[in-house]
Amino acid sequence: MAEHVNAKKSECPTPAGILVIIGGKENKGEQPGKDGQSQNVIELEILKDFTGYIKKKKPVIEIITSASSEGEESFKEYRKLFKQLDITEVRHIHHNRREEALNDQLIERIDQADAFFFSGGDQLKLTTIYGGTHLLTELKSKYISSPIVIGGTSAGAMALSTPMIYAGNKDEEQICGEIKVTTGLEFLKDACIDTHFVHRGRFVRMAQVIVSNPSCIGFGIEEDTAIVVRNGLEAEIIGSGTVIVMEGSNISDTNFTNFAEVQAVSIRNLTVHLLARGDKYIIPQINPPHK
Repeated sequence: MAEHVNAKKSECPTPAGILVIIGGKENKGEQPGKDGQSQNVIELEILKDFTGYIKKKKPVIEIITSASSEGEESFKEYRKLFKQLDITEVRHIHHNRREEALNDQLIERIDQADAFFFSGGDQLKLTTIYGGTHLLTELKSKYISSPIVIGGTSAGAMALSTPMIYAGNKDEEQICGEIKVTTGLEFLKDACIDTHFVHRGRFVRMAQVIVSNPSCIGFGIEEDTAIVVRNGLEAEIIGSGTVIVMEGSNISDTNFTNFAEVQAVSIRNLTVHLLARGDKYIIPQINPPHK
């Protein structure tokens, strides 16, 4: 029996880094309003927490804006915010095409940085530009071996997971097979991230991802809300909104496989949790760990 248990032990390393996965539109210093979710807003909460997780006196942050069509403007905004939070060394990485990323010698900068932040935009640009590059391999290796902090907001958050949604809006999300999914950057495996979740009504599109990948966990993150992941599995909620967690292992019936027909999706026994600031969640390991 002991030999059997030992044989099942994972040889996959536990990441030393921390992920801060933001649902978009994090508070950037705006004064909290008086209505709805805004009453629960804490000024700069998520960005303050992000910088607080960096365990170095004079850290270096790399802002990666390649998802954005306005990379320079996005960088300037975050540089200003991080400097308000006493981070003086803020650098910029931006590529418009994959060829640029392949030819750019950034390994030394990856090695020097203590935190990385992916801005919003188009998550498919991040995967097509960086998938399989030395830059991404080096960043993922550093996430595993070093106590760095990697953050992403909106599209930059969605790209951190696998599978990754890249198309399918509210007008088509209810129709079987209309949500398009690909491989993300794989900082979280067997987990799908969707952002602006409550504000943009994305519940059904995430449900379609989970019904087609029942061993996957879905995280629908609302605006000004984030999941902080430590040790690759231990999640904690910060921010003013809700995170909706979907688990598909108990799904008993669905019409999803009839996607050739135009029909609304039907799913029975989908498990759903609603989590808020301070709640914790251990990401289930349904698939045996593998390299």
